[in-house]
Amino acid sequence: MFFTIPTIMTWTRIVAIPLIIGVYYSPLDMATKNLWATVMFVVFAFTDWLDGFLARKLNQTSSFGAFLDPVADKFLVCASLLVLVYLQRADVFVALIIIGREIAISALREWMARIGASKSVAVHMVGKLKTTVQMVAIPFLLYDGKVAGIDTGIWGTWLIWGAAVLTVWSMVYYLQKALPEIRARVDS
Repeated sequence: MFFTIPTIMTWTRIVAIPLIIGVYYSPLDMATKNLWATVMFVVFAFTDWLDGFLARKLNQTSSFGAFLDPVADKFLVCASLLVLVYLQRADVFVALIIIGREIAISALREWMARIGASKSVAVHMVGKLKTTVQMVAIPFLLYDGKVAGIDTGIWGTWLIWGAAVLTVWSMVYYLQKALPEIRARVDS
């Protein structure tokens, strides 16, 4: 199950990272760079939904795909946040909150899986909402212009800060869910 259609789509999100970063090193004008980076991010982010849909529809789900999918998402989001910090379109504090949470929750999930308690930190609606908000905020910030009279930079800034708040909320939620298992392991 290493080279199924859904897994290849997941790999594209990892391949997308140097492409999105490379756009900003190209000789294009900034508006064109922003447009290309935005389009690429949206297309590659869409593969997150599409690969899961296809894996279920084609009956090509696998343990490897289940592992790689969230890793690819986190790589794409973290790399894009670093680009946005570099371009001074996102506050470094927001990036640290989001990236720090991703590392902490990934480590927590790995540990909970190791002790056989992964269900206590299964994906929850607040985590999905956080992901949705950041996946809208990032292309708004990458584009950094006006679309139909809407300033995507301003909206993107509000959304990324909203994503940061949801990030903290989801981290607290997952830690609260894991705490009984953690306490049981420490006390025994």
